[in-house]
Amino acid sequence: MLTPEQRAEAADLLRAAERDRAPIKPLVELFPDIDVVDAYEIQLINIRRRDRKVLGHKVGLSSLAMQQMMGVDEPDYGHLLDEMELTGVARASDYLYPRVEVEVAFVLGADLPGEGCTVDDVLAATSYVAPSIELIDSRIIDWRISLPDTIADNASSAGFILGDNGVPPSEVDLRAIDVVLRRNGSTVAEGRSDAVLGDPVIAVAWLAGKVASFGVRLKAGDVVLPGSCTRAIDARAGDSFDAEFSGLGTVSLRFE
Repeated sequence: MLTPEQRAEAADLLRAAERDRAPIKPLVELFPDIDVVDAYEIQLINIRRRDRKVLGHKVGLSSLAMQQMMGVDEPDYGHLLDEMELTGVARASDYLYPRVEVEVAFVLGADLPGEGCTVDDVLAATSYVAPSIELIDSRIIDWRISLPDTIADNASSAGFILGDNGVPPSEVDLRAIDVVLRRNGSTVAEGRSDAVLGDPVIAVAWLAGKVASFGVRLKAGDVVLPGSCTRAIDARAGDSFDAEFSGLGTVSLRFE
């Protein structure tokens, strides 16, 4: 467990790394006593510092493979801020190690309960689902992250874009959405929505309960990114990504 002063110092380091495009050593090396509680508090320090509107949240580590790699048995989460919403173009130089992930985004039409939130609650509260691309990045050098590192670093989230097409959850099998991601016209990843905890709805329900422990509720209008259907793909200046979701449509992101 870290002291309040150490948490503030860690938050300062991450903020400076993002601002100056200069990655730092893993926090677990700089602060050997850091734990998950510290990491979420560090994340919140920088979210409050930004003083921006929270549009929703993202779930990370939602695949079994990623959880096993990190040695954990549950996902983590980060915040989606209005300044992170992309309009189809991202400037590669704004990031350190940009990568893209493809996700079935949930847009809520009603508030979700907190503790005890169920899959049925999520389905009832979801206005529509949409194709999305999340831009992830790490302020930790060479992506040498452990669990506290990625949590403190806003779950490695840096941007997101939703496709124009929204579909009510009752009109699509949320566990069987096939996804193809192309970079510059060539397929670089394929996956399916059940890669996310077997059902992305489960990830949204988990998130509702998790953030409730920090006094936060998922509310109508919120965007929730439940986790990637494929592995993350590196992005470079000049790359153009197109993701095709069966039953949902497409979403694109270009790096300049």
